[in-house]
Amino acid sequence: MFQPARLLRTLAATGALALLGGCDLVVMNPMGDVAVQQKNLVIIATVLMLLIVVPVIALVGVFAWRYRAANTEARYDPEWDHSTQLELVIWAAPLLIIICLGAVTWTGSHLLDPYRPIDRVAPGRGIAANTKPLEVQVVALDWKWLFIYPEYGFATVNEVAAPVDRPIAFRLTSSSVMNAFYIPTLAGMVYTMPSMETKLHAVINKAGDYEGFSSNYSGAGFSHMRFRFYGMTDAGFAAWVARNKAAAGTLDRSRYEVLSQPTEKVPVLRFGRIDPGLFNAIVGQCVKPDTTCMTEMMKMAPGDTAGVAHEGKGRPEGKDAKSPLTTTDAGGPPPADPTDIRQRGPSSPARSGTPQSTAPRAGTPN
Repeated sequence: MFQPARLLRTLAATGALALLGGCDLVVMNPMGDVAVQQKNLVIIATVLMLLIVVPVIALVGVFAWRYRAANTEARYDPEWDHSTQLELVIWAAPLLIIICLGAVTWTGSHLLDPYRPIDRVAPGRGIAANTKPLEVQVVALDWKWLFIYPEYGFATVNEVAAPVDRPIAFRLTSSSVMNAFYIPTLAGMVYTMPSMETKLHAVINKAGDYEGFSSNYSGAGFSHMRFRFYGMTDAGFAAWVARNKAAAGTLDRSRYEVLSQPTEKVPVLRFGRIDPGLFNAIVGQCVKPDTTCMTEMMKMAPGDTAGVAHEGKGRPEGKDAKSPLTTTDAGGPPPADPTDIRQRGPSSPARSGTPQSTAPRAGTPN
């Protein structure tokens, strides 16, 4: 026997499965301890909010059904206006949930601060005293990602790797515009900005091939600004390092100038040698020769823009021009007669040459 209601339910379930089949639930199934803690924070916050949302939605249906016009048995009390017990429930429950949400958010914001070095690799597993974090310098280019490994002396484009259970210390910046670095399975999103350095500490707990991408629109090639992140065993990571160190080419400042030009869909590139000071020069916006770094500009006297007016070197060393109002020598004593002060205009109306009215003022005797 044909049942329309059953058919509709089947079609709805099939459509939902089809839609969910295209979803990537990597955020809810991460492989790094920091991302796992962030997932738990999302779940806890969602459950706390549902403690209010679900009962309210359910009560809307209950009240609509109970007090429908056809239900003549429902109690009708038009004079009712207050209930102390109901007021306590209405206000106390949300207040308790807000307190719990505030506590969870406050602790999570501090414990999961991307600038804060991690103190464990997994629940119940601390970091050994002699473990050195893997430093990775990240530069957001148009439209690709540059990864520099200063410990090993090589660099890659659109490919990054780390050994399992070893802390990772990312140092991030951007070459031109603000961007965002995001590996969902590893940790949260962190912005990159030109002339600034941001940080991210994380760890990967399971070997695998994971996706990373830019999560902040940065121009025409933004859609293809993606890279691969590999979690590897110690042996696999050592082999990967050896492969990159054996690559031809040196990433010096002149090569970086070419690499930083806007390009799309860039394949993986490897540079077996690097300029040790390249990352700091990128942050300081002084990769070009004879360019003053931002850190040097900040050391200049406040208000002196000589070093910012051109791309060459900043102002020569020496004394700045002083204003009498900015020095202890403000001139001689004040004049005895104020009219002796040289002024841009007349010192009194009589000297201005302006015709003066002879009519008496209102309210004064003639």
